[in-house]
Amino acid sequence: MGCSQPQQSQQQVQQPVAIEAADECHLCGMLVANFGGPKAELFKKGITEQEGKKVHKFCSTRDMFSFYLDPENKRNVTTIYVHDMSKSPWNEPNDSYFIDARTAWYVAGSSQTGAMGKTLASFAKQVDAEQFAQEFGGQVLSFAQIDLSVL
Repeated sequence: MGCSQPQQSQQQVQQPVAIEAADECHLCGMLVANFGGPKAELFKKGITEQEGKKVHKFCSTRDMFSFYLDPENKRNVTTIYVHDMSKSPWNEPNDSYFIDARTAWYVAGSSQTGAMGKTLASFAKQVDAEQFAQEFGGQVLSFAQIDLSVL
């Protein structure tokens, strides 16, 4: 019994963390809250329990993917969250609507911009991504379809 408890705690998924006014983007250093569009957060494997709880926040989904798609980072990431923009205003994403980035749908190439210009709009449901693409242009993609050529 005692041996299985640490294994279960290691498998616990980290929960999203609210974005604070002073939070800086892990990739570019810009203030995350100063810009519209979907944001992202991720957690990496840590040698210590404390390292595994450290959240890395990003000012845009594009910055998160730029970081994540680096092979060294990709293999160490445990959990990723993005805003569901079907439930959140574009200019002020609501942290109550973070969703699992790996199951989300994205719109690349829309007319809507984020902190770093073009960004990937994120949605929990494919139908919402398709409606967004009809209104603002762009291509609907799953998490697995996003690579550096999309960025």
